[in-house]
Amino acid sequence: MRVDLFDFDLPEASIALRPAEPRGSARLLVVDPDAGLADARVADLPGLLRPGDALVFNDTRVIPARLHGLRLRPGAPGQRMEAMLHLREAPDRWRAFARPAKRLAIGDRIRFGPQTDQACDLARLDATVTGKGEGGEVVLQFDVAGPHLDERIAALGILPLPPYIAGKRPVDARDTADYQTVYAREPGAVAAPTAGLHVTEDLLTALDAAGLARHHVTLHVGAGTFLPVKAEDTAEHRMHAEIGHLDAETAEALNAVRTRGGRVVAVGTTALRLLESAADAAGRLHPFAGPTEIFITPGYRFRAVDALMTNFHLPRSTLFMLVSAFSGLDTMRAAYSHAIHSGYRFYSYGDASLLFPAARTDETP
Repeated sequence: MRVDLFDFDLPEASIALRPAEPRGSARLLVVDPDAGLADARVADLPGLLRPGDALVFNDTRVIPARLHGLRLRPGAPGQRMEAMLHLREAPDRWRAFARPAKRLAIGDRIRFGPQTDQACDLARLDATVTGKGEGGEVVLQFDVAGPHLDERIAALGILPLPPYIAGKRPVDARDTADYQTVYAREPGAVAAPTAGLHVTEDLLTALDAAGLARHHVTLHVGAGTFLPVKAEDTAEHRMHAEIGHLDAETAEALNAVRTRGGRVVAVGTTALRLLESAADAAGRLHPFAGPTEIFITPGYRFRAVDALMTNFHLPRSTLFMLVSAFSGLDTMRAAYSHAIHSGYRFYSYGDASLLFPAARTDETP
């Protein structure tokens, strides 16, 4: 499909630079292709679903994945650079987006952290460039591995706010709480599963009281989620892999929900993408562990998810393509127009929507 079909005009004032306060007070636009649009609040979510439905949350935890350092070459001045980690390949190896990547060569050494002679070795992190890809992507082999590498990244890294926020204000202490879900427990993401940022402990209690089941999956969101779609046709766009995990117990529990007539409600596009990656052609979920590059555009037949809670997404983005596949492109264009004119706040710190699926057609993926 043509990528320009997923374009729309968004006023700068619609982009949220801070989340709603308190966390659970965000607005929620209910989008049903059959019933139309309805304005609500995230706190209303328990009453918008049915007892016996199950919500699926992505429990990944955001790490401080933005690193600053110097390229070190004998006889040459250090070149300042930045690396945005996005996919862990081994205990000591990450794929990253580097700036400026063109000046890096395989074999280059990079030192992250303080560059003064007084800085101790524990306050530094050294790596070797062992591979280069397209779009500024490099492979970094670090000198330490496993928990030791995790500790250095945690000490030296910066929380990777999306560029449409980070370009307008610096990261601060408040973001360390705001840009993390209350149920985050598996470190590894470099972007938050933002639909879950609206969820509070009070909302979780209300969901339980309403007879709604709760389950967790893990998809470590990569920095590729920030990348624009530069191709003119969706068939030419390549998704970056993200690592996910769905255990056998959760898969069987969700299968049982649908067998009993309940619905599976994904909280966030990341949870949806993992569930769809783990489902067979009949919609039955199986254990999943590993990378997924699933790219969902209109024509895709959803197999495992019956409703989706998600934030409002960038024009021409893979995420707007996904929600258009779920509820229909015309429906989503109308929903986003309503949201803009009604003052909804967009993107990671913005408001949310609750989407129900469009009627199936004979169109194939």
